[in-house]
Amino acid sequence: MRIAWLWWLARHFGEYGYSQGLLPAAIGTSAVLVTAALVWFALHRHRPLAVIISGLVTALGIGWLAFH
Repeated sequence: MRIAWLWWLARHFGEYGYSQGLLPAAIGTSAVLVTAALVWFALHRHRPLAVIISGLVTALGIGWLAFH
């Protein structure tokens, strides 16, 4: 599932910025949060690393959406 999710994100990389409207922004934010959750579950055995990396994914993803 993780590989399929990353493939979907790569295909639709430029379509979900905040400048595109409310629905694309909501979809983009949801995609960022799901990606951060997948990172968390992948690294859950190392909790400090999971918190740092999933937080970084969230911050970078939402930052990218804001300036896209």
